[in-house]
Amino acid sequence: MDILKLPKSELHCHLDGSMNLEIVRELSGNPSIIRDQLRAEPDCISLAEYLEKFELPIQCIQSEEGLMKAAYSLIGDVAKENLRYIEVRFAPMQSVHEKLSCRAVIESVIRGLKKGYEDFGVYSNVIVCAMRHHSPEQNLTMLKIARELLDEGVCAFDLAGDEAAFLNSGFRDLFAEARRLDMPFTIHSGECGSVANVREAMELGARRIGHGVALMQDQSLIQEYARRRIGLEMCPTSNLQTKAIKNWDDYPLLDFLKHDVLLSVNTDNRTVSDTTVTKELELVYESCNQDDVIYKLLHNSIEMAFAADQTKHELLKEL
Repeated sequence: MDILKLPKSELHCHLDGSMNLEIVRELSGNPSIIRDQLRAEPDCISLAEYLEKFELPIQCIQSEEGLMKAAYSLIGDVAKENLRYIEVRFAPMQSVHEKLSCRAVIESVIRGLKKGYEDFGVYSNVIVCAMRHHSPEQNLTMLKIARELLDEGVCAFDLAGDEAAFLNSGFRDLFAEARRLDMPFTIHSGECGSVANVREAMELGARRIGHGVALMQDQSLIQEYARRRIGLEMCPTSNLQTKAIKNWDDYPLLDFLKHDVLLSVNTDNRTVSDTTVTKELELVYESCNQDDVIYKLLHNSIEMAFAADQTKHELLKEL
C-alpha cells in the first residue's frame, strides 16, 4: 500500500512544533542552528522535556512576517506528502506583545495559510490554543477574539500545555464561555495518564480530544466515546516520546477502532517528533497490515474535521 500517494488530512499539528530547520534558521537569523535543537529524542523522559523543544521556534513567531512565513512554510511541507487538508493549531497569546495584538497574530497565520492554498492547493484552518499556565483573563480574551474570526480561517478552540500540572476541571468556566459563544472545541486530554481528564473533556462538551490515550483505562468510557462520536486525535510517535504509552505493543489505537471509537492519526509536531502523517499511518499499517484500517482512518479524519461541509465533500471525493 503506497500511503504517500493517498490524499490525507491532519487534525492535530502544532505550528511551532512543525517549523522546519530552514524556516527557523531564516526567521531567527541564525544559520548555525542544527536539527537536534528542534527535535526531541526518542527516549525523552516526559511531556515536560518534550515541550522544551518549543522554546526556539516560538521566538521566531513574534512578528506578523514570522507568523505568516511559518504558516506558509508548513503548507509547503505537508503538500509534499499529499495532505489535502490540515488544521494548524497554535497559541496566539505566546506571540502577543506591545507591538503585536492577538487579532493580528491570528490573522497573520491565516494569511500564511491562505497563501499556501494559493500556491499548493492544500485546504487549511486554524485551531487556536488557550494555554493551561496562562491566566483566565488571557485565555478568555483570546477566545473572544478568535470567535470573531470563526469561519474566516479559524475553525475551533483548544486547551494545551502541561496537562498533568493543570487539570481540565480547572477550566470549566472557560469552556462554559466557549459553549455560550458557540465556539467548537477540542481539548488536549489523556496524554499524561489521566482518565479523569478524558471524562472531564466529555462532560465539558468537547467534540474531539487531543491524544486520548488514557481512555484505554475505562471500558465504559470507551463505549460512551463511541456512542457520542467524540473524536480522538491520536499521535503515535509523539505519544511514545512523551511516555503516554510505554511501547507500541500497548498502544490502544487498534483496540479503540474495534470498539468503534472515532479517531484519526496525526503528527502532533512534525519537526519535534521528526515525523509525517505518512510515517504515522505506516506505523499503523505495519501493525495490522490491513488496507481497510488505513482507509477507515482517512475517512475518520474527514468526518472529525472542523471544516465546512463543502470542504469535507471535496475531500471525500478525492479519497
